[in-house]
Amino acid sequence: MGTTKPTAQGLLRRYVFTTDHKVVGLQYFFLSLAAVLVGTFLSLLMRIHLVWPQAAIPFLGQIKPENYLAYLTIHGTLMVFFVLSTVPQNGFGTYLLPLQLGASEMALPRLSMAGFWITLLSFFVLIAAFFAPGGASLAGWTQYPPLSAVPSAGPGQGTGTDLWLVSIGLFCVASVLSSINFITTTLKMRTRGMTLMRMPLTCWTWFVAAILILLAFSILLAAVIMLLLDRNAGTNFFVPANLLISGHAVDHQGGSPLLWQHLFWFFGHPEVYIAILPGMGVTSHLLSVFSRKPVFGYKAMVGAILAIGFLGFMVWGHHMFVSGMNPYAGFAFSSLTTAIAVPSAIKVFNWLGTLWGGRFRFTTPMLFSIGFVSLFITGGLTGPILAQPALDAYLHDTYFVVAHFHLIMAMAGLFAVFAATYFWFPKMFGRMMNSTLGSAHFWVTFFGAYAIFMPMHLLGIAGHPRRYSELTGVQYVAAMAPLQQFITAAAIITICGQLLFLINFFWSMFKGAAAGANPWECTTLEWTLPSPPPREGFGNQSPLVYQGAYEYSVPGASKDFLMQDSTATPQ
Repeated sequence: MGTTKPTAQGLLRRYVFTTDHKVVGLQYFFLSLAAVLVGTFLSLLMRIHLVWPQAAIPFLGQIKPENYLAYLTIHGTLMVFFVLSTVPQNGFGTYLLPLQLGASEMALPRLSMAGFWITLLSFFVLIAAFFAPGGASLAGWTQYPPLSAVPSAGPGQGTGTDLWLVSIGLFCVASVLSSINFITTTLKMRTRGMTLMRMPLTCWTWFVAAILILLAFSILLAAVIMLLLDRNAGTNFFVPANLLISGHAVDHQGGSPLLWQHLFWFFGHPEVYIAILPGMGVTSHLLSVFSRKPVFGYKAMVGAILAIGFLGFMVWGHHMFVSGMNPYAGFAFSSLTTAIAVPSAIKVFNWLGTLWGGRFRFTTPMLFSIGFVSLFITGGLTGPILAQPALDAYLHDTYFVVAHFHLIMAMAGLFAVFAATYFWFPKMFGRMMNSTLGSAHFWVTFFGAYAIFMPMHLLGIAGHPRRYSELTGVQYVAAMAPLQQFITAAAIITICGQLLFLINFFWSMFKGAAAGANPWECTTLEWTLPSPPPREGFGNQSPLVYQGAYEYSVPGASKDFLMQDSTATPQ
């Protein structure tokens, strides 16, 4: 009998409207890839405008200040929400969490599907803001009231801002649904023998990040709804009385712009750890794999992950040191912000301990993991500086802050994404990415990251404000134009270097060398399945776990590692 060809409806159910966690994970991955391409293009337009403000861009013409601010707003929104919050957690996490736990599916498969499609709708609503009357919002990714609460405040503050708020509201709903799925899967779907302390550190970070998402995005959803009501229903949550815009009184009373800041940053600082915790898990995982050593201080690493998640909700006020808050409150937030450096430092020292004395395999994933550690340390060193109210009062809203969060959140987070992509590409597609192109991509991106963002610290110390669209308006800012030109040149080279990744990725999907069953010689359960894994995953043959996740260089073992389902008991 001949095989039956899949129908169009069958293909849609299998590859588009699917509950298969592996397909959903790839859908998230390619959505984030689209978002990062758009966001990177917007950043390139911004850099070009700063250095050549009179330049005419093909199809866009000359970039006006309001265009610059719109690009800045959508760039930040895309990168924070649709890249750093999406691909490490919902992309790799949705694909790999069940496989690493020995489960055949997420606990709530339909939530996986619903989460992706709501996120995709959110993405399209955000991009649609460019085509709305007045253009996209120009209030920044933080959308501070009162100007963001008044549609007549300027170009982009009408329909474009409403679309921004609707987009983020949808994203919050999708994120909450996904977080419930992650938490339930981790607690209920672990295979036999997979105790919490045998889980890979990636699973721990996906689990803790999901808890942060559940709590933080619920708060942001409430804030977004309140701001929408202020704009369209006449409520008075964030707009104070006696506000004048363009000489006209605004018909609001009793609102507080600081209320938005409290609600937004109660989400916003946990968001930093939502973005970076999965990267920490990937880095811990890969440093162990490619140094052929167990993770140094596994229990301490788990404790640090939990401490970072807990303390992440205690430090939001350090974003508001210049808001006029009570000095005692400022002291409390400063102390807690300094305290959160302790679990972060534990992770850094444990990474160094994992590397110490290892038998390194300098693969592309290993290079990006080491790059993550470098960027995390460099970006983190400026955190205690900004945690001091007296110093932050000067550096707040300068390029110093831009440099800090881009190094520790954006670039470190993206290095973890690149490491994870090169590492799990064989599992997802059954082929290897080209290591020569991968190494070239690493070195261009590594030096480019430092060339772009280290000089920004100098700009900030010199007092260069962020969000300024032109350098000519203030004399002391105009004097910094040569450094901005250097940054722009470095950004152009680094962005062009990402073509190496895109060529390598898509070429390897179809023409890459076939991957073996376990090409990296890893211990975790996803490598016990064929690559790519079958639709049913483990099916009814759920594995039985006997070992921890990082049994490398085991004395007396036939190889230098033991799979988690291995029954061997070497001496």
